[in-house]
Amino acid sequence: MENQTTSEFSGGTAFGHPKGLMTLFFTEMWERFSYYGMRALLILFMTKAIADGGLGFDDKTAGAVYGLYTMGVYLLALPGGWLADRLFGLKQSVWYGGIIIAMGHFMMALPGIDGWINGYDTAKVSLSTLDTTSFFLGLILIVLGTGLLKPNISSIVGQLYPAGSSKRDAGFSIFYMGINIGGFIAPLACSTVAEFDIHMGFGLAGLGMVFGLIQYKLTGKSLERYGEAPLVSTPSEKVAQSKLKKVSSWIGIITAAVVAVLFTGVIPINASAIASASGTVIAVVAFGYLGYVIAFGGLKKSDKNKVGVIAILFIFSAMFWSGFEQAGSTLNLFAERFTDRTILGWNIPTGYFQSINSLFIIIFAPFFAAIWVWLGRKNLEPSSPLKFTIGLLLLGLGFFVMYFATKIAASGELAAPSWLIITYMLHTFGELSLSPVGLSLVTKLAPNGYGGQMMGIWFLSVALGNLFAGLIAGEASGGTEEGLAAMPDQFMMIVYTVIGSAVILFLLKPILRKMMGEVH
Repeated sequence: MENQTTSEFSGGTAFGHPKGLMTLFFTEMWERFSYYGMRALLILFMTKAIADGGLGFDDKTAGAVYGLYTMGVYLLALPGGWLADRLFGLKQSVWYGGIIIAMGHFMMALPGIDGWINGYDTAKVSLSTLDTTSFFLGLILIVLGTGLLKPNISSIVGQLYPAGSSKRDAGFSIFYMGINIGGFIAPLACSTVAEFDIHMGFGLAGLGMVFGLIQYKLTGKSLERYGEAPLVSTPSEKVAQSKLKKVSSWIGIITAAVVAVLFTGVIPINASAIASASGTVIAVVAFGYLGYVIAFGGLKKSDKNKVGVIAILFIFSAMFWSGFEQAGSTLNLFAERFTDRTILGWNIPTGYFQSINSLFIIIFAPFFAAIWVWLGRKNLEPSSPLKFTIGLLLLGLGFFVMYFATKIAASGELAAPSWLIITYMLHTFGELSLSPVGLSLVTKLAPNGYGGQMMGIWFLSVALGNLFAGLIAGEASGGTEEGLAAMPDQFMMIVYTVIGSAVILFLLKPILRKMMGEVH
C-alpha cells in the first residue's frame, strides 16, 4: 500500500488532495455553469417569436444550429489539446479559453437592436443582421473557448498526482462532482433570470465564467509547475514553434474571415444542409482513419482487433449520444410546449428541467460505482460491451416513457412533469452505465502510441451524436400541427432504433469479447 503523505504533492494539500484540485474544481464548476446555463436557454431562444424577443427560427433550423454548436464543443477539443501541448501550455490554454467563453456569452447577451429600439412592438419589430451576427459570433466564441479549456483542465488534474498515486481516481471523482454541481445550479439560475429577459440569462452564464476566471487567477499559485508551456531550447525547436505560431495566426485570420462572410449575409446559410454534410464528414474521417490504422499502422493482429472494437463501439456510442443529448433540444421543447409546468399558480421555468440529469448523477453515481465494485468482487461484473448494451436499453426505455407523454400531447392535453422526470432518470442511469465505461475502455484498447488519437475518435463519436440529436430535434419537436400528430410515431421510431441497436450489440458481444483479447 502506497504511503500517502503531504510530501506526495509538491504544492501542499487540502483535505488530503493537492491544493490545485480546488482551483480546478471551481474553474470547471463555473465553466459548466456557463455552458449548461446557456444550453438550457439556447433552443428556446432560437424558436421564440421575434416579437417576444427570440430569433423566430423554425424547429428544423434551430435543431440544426443546436446540433452544430454542441458538435463543435466536442470537435474542437482535439485541436485545443494539440495547441496546448505544442504552443500555449495547459494552464494558459485554460485561461485564454475561459476569456473567449465569457466573451461569447456576453455577445449572446446583447439584446436584438431592432427589438430594443421598438420595445418589441409586434407591428414594428423584425430580425436584423446584427441580431443574428452577435448570436452566431457568440456561439462560435464559446465553441472555440471550450475547445481550449475543456480538454486541458482535465489534463492538469491528471498532472497533480504522481504516477501510481492511489488518490488519482478519487481526485477525478471530486473534479467531476464540480461539473455536476455547475450543471445543476446553472439551469435554475439562468432560467429564473431569463423569465425577465432571456438576454440577461445569457449574461448570467457569462458572469459565471468570469467568476471562474477570477478565482482561477487568485488561486493560481497552487498550480505552479503544472501545465506550463512546452520548453523551447534548441534552435530547431524555436524554428518549429515560430512556424506553428504563424500557422495558428493564419488559421485564426481565415476563420475570422469565413465567419464574417457567412454571418453578415454575404453568403446565405442553410444550417440544416451544413449539419447533414458535417455528419457525413465526421463519419468518413473517423472510419477512414480507423481503417488506415488497421491497414497501415504496423499493428499486430491483436491490436488490429482492438481498433476494430473501437470502430464498432464508435457506432453505438454515437447512437447513444444522439438520443441522450436530446435533453437540451427535443425534450427541452417538449417541456416548453407540451408539459404542465404550473404548481400552485406558479409556472415553472422550462430550463429547470435541465437540472434533473445533474441532480440524478450527484445522487446515483456513488450507487452505480458501488454496484460495479460489489459485482466485481463476486466475479459477476458485466463486460464493457454488456454495460454499453445496458446503457442503450435504458436510453430506449426513457424514450418509451416519452412515447406515452407525446400521446397525451397529441390529444391536445398537457403532459405531467413526471413523464420527463422519469425519462431523465432512465437516461441518467444509461449514461452512468455507458459513459465512464467508454472512456476507460478506449484507453485499454488503444495500441501503444495511439492513446490520444483513439481518445480523439471517442470524442468524435460524442460530437456526431450531439449533431444527430439536433437534427432529430428539428423533426420530432411537434412544432406544427402535422408534427404534433406525428410526434408519437417519431418517438416510437427512436425507441425501435435504440432498442434494436442494443439487441444487435448484445448479439455481437461474444465476437467483441474475443476481439478484445485480455481486455475485460
